[in-house]
Amino acid sequence: MQNRYPQKPGAEFILKQAFFYWNKTLIFQLMFSIVFFAMFLTSTFFFADWYGIWGQNQALTEALKQGSKAYLEKMSELGATESYRMFSYAILATSVFLYPLNLGLFQIFRKIDLNEKIELGDLFSGYNGFNFFKYAGYYLFWVMIYRMTLPTVFLPVLWVAVTIFVAPLMFFMNKGIFEAITLNFKALGIYSVQIWVAIFVAVAFKYAGFFLFLVGGLFTFPFWNAMIYSLYKTVFSEKN
Repeated sequence: MQNRYPQKPGAEFILKQAFFYWNKTLIFQLMFSIVFFAMFLTSTFFFADWYGIWGQNQALTEALKQGSKAYLEKMSELGATESYRMFSYAILATSVFLYPLNLGLFQIFRKIDLNEKIELGDLFSGYNGFNFFKYAGYYLFWVMIYRMTLPTVFLPVLWVAVTIFVAPLMFFMNKGIFEAITLNFKALGIYSVQIWVAIFVAVAFKYAGFFLFLVGGLFTFPFWNAMIYSLYKTVFSEKN
């Protein structure tokens, strides 16, 4: 971790840096969202039709008319069916496949730092060679833990905080998953205020575009990656 600042940089510095990277790459933010939602929605509609989920949704709508209790009971009943489980696995596989797109934005932000020419192919850097299997495997591990902790409300938020640096540490410093998580723990102890503020702002801004500007959400949805890169660049030194 860095020592080059006489004092730890504040949250304001990190936020300004994140917005700088995001603003400099708006066209790539848009391309990220178009690719992500086009593939995700296509997969969702295809597998919903394949496994007959539309019919189950109709049953949920009818149950909702009878009250929340009937709705929850019906949802639990349908959630236990084989078709719904297979649909859930298909959507999970789609999410895992799309995760390496995030690494492409890290590559683009790094090229800005190096004053190098950015190309469309940079957005797909996470799919080069063995990279796809490494990052897809990490995301599968990450999302399984996240889902298991969801009922606790607090633990999934903590899981986000203790893994926020794992992807860039793997991408830029070639760290293993568990070594990266250990480094993340140390960073969280030192930069806890900055990290928590960054998480709150990133999540709020990420979805604000959909609520306030609708199509603007295509630009704000990938903002999370700019915030992670800004934090990573501030906290870690690759010279170590």
